[in-house]
Amino acid sequence: MKTWQKVGIGVGAAIALGLIVWFSINQANKGVVTVQTSKVAKQDDLVSVVTASGEIKPTTYTNITAQGFGRITEILVREGDHIKKGDKLLLQDNVQADADVKAQDASINSTQSGVQAAEASFKATQSDLTMQEANLEKAKLDYERGQGLYKDGLIPKQDFDQRKTTYDAAVATVEASRARMQAQKAQLDQVRSQLDQSRAVLVHTKDILSKTTYVSPINGIVSYLPVRLGEYVVPGIQNANGSFLMTLSDMSVVTSEVKVDETDIVNVKIGQDADVTIDAVPGKVFKGKVTEIGSQAVLRSSGLATTQTTTSNQEAKDFKVVVTLDSPPENLRPGLSTTAKIKTAERKNVIAIPIQALAVRSRKDLDDAAKNGKKPGSVTLAAPPPTAPGDPKKDEVQGVFVVNGKKAAFRPVETGISGVTDIEITKGLQAGDEIVVGSYKALRTLKPEASVKVDNSAPKKTEDEQ
Repeated sequence: MKTWQKVGIGVGAAIALGLIVWFSINQANKGVVTVQTSKVAKQDDLVSVVTASGEIKPTTYTNITAQGFGRITEILVREGDHIKKGDKLLLQDNVQADADVKAQDASINSTQSGVQAAEASFKATQSDLTMQEANLEKAKLDYERGQGLYKDGLIPKQDFDQRKTTYDAAVATVEASRARMQAQKAQLDQVRSQLDQSRAVLVHTKDILSKTTYVSPINGIVSYLPVRLGEYVVPGIQNANGSFLMTLSDMSVVTSEVKVDETDIVNVKIGQDADVTIDAVPGKVFKGKVTEIGSQAVLRSSGLATTQTTTSNQEAKDFKVVVTLDSPPENLRPGLSTTAKIKTAERKNVIAIPIQALAVRSRKDLDDAAKNGKKPGSVTLAAPPPTAPGDPKKDEVQGVFVVNGKKAAFRPVETGISGVTDIEITKGLQAGDEIVVGSYKALRTLKPEASVKVDNSAPKKTEDEQ
């Protein structure tokens, strides 16, 4: 046999042997899924967090609106200024109001003079009445003595008649004095009433004048100032708001008002701790507590409460949650964007696994895998929990894939709270169990009792990632 023939036979044999080895390896790896695994371990602290975004709002704020007609003559503050209760904010045209107050002051002075004159007249009539009553008493005594003397014949009838006439005149004079005194008293009361009326009008005119000077009702900052010098303003009337002048905000107690998704609101409770970040203050986390939870759902697209809409829709809804900051910074402004992370639950020393390790499989797949697991040489699959009668939702079972030898056994588990990346396992796993945690594609398609190959090496970077 020639040399080239021997070489050809050798090459052919090598190729045949390589094909046999390749086929054997391919058959051996057929159906084997490459997975990443991790050992189940206990975590010292697992925190469940609800994250929501919103904005900074003060607990107390007030909108200043026009109190009367007029033109703005002076603006004493600027937007962002810190103000105290009672500080002047803005002045409005007050010429007419000031003139009315001065005119009313003059009217009161005149009326007070009239009251003094009426009081003097009243005292004079009182004195006159006292004098006339004394004259009447003297005339009465003379008349009574004259009656006795006339009966005894000691005085003539002319003298007696004169005494009687004097007495009757004194009675009439007293009655007239009393009438004059009553008239003077009525006049005095009238003048006093006029004085009270004038004083009431003065209070009214002074109130109108005071409303041309706007003062702060609270301590805080000027958070919004839309008006300009020289603008005319009008007060509010029925069904119409008055001219809006500015907004004052008390920033001593600051809240982060956020919107929590309807699926998370059931876990949020009053008093829970929260970490608040503010976009305008990067790198800092502010502590706070939940102080208010809205009871009315708000439509995410329009911001309207569901009771304000007449049509039914299935769009996403949120609930208002107010987080009060413990120590807000001094430079905060209403409306700043914030994010609140509310701690809804916390567990110590618990078994936890990565959330992506959880899988859901149908009961049919688990039943089929359980039957195959009874064959000789196969791994026994953990039996799934029994189906609750009349509950179609139990047709799917939640669990994890536990590596047992070279097989991935599906093990049903019960879960507790969820953290950012991990979830608590309350039943079904023990520390030290090796579970499948990746890849996502493998977990999505992995079947119970499938053969697996563990590869926990770091994934290679692609050319784009390098």
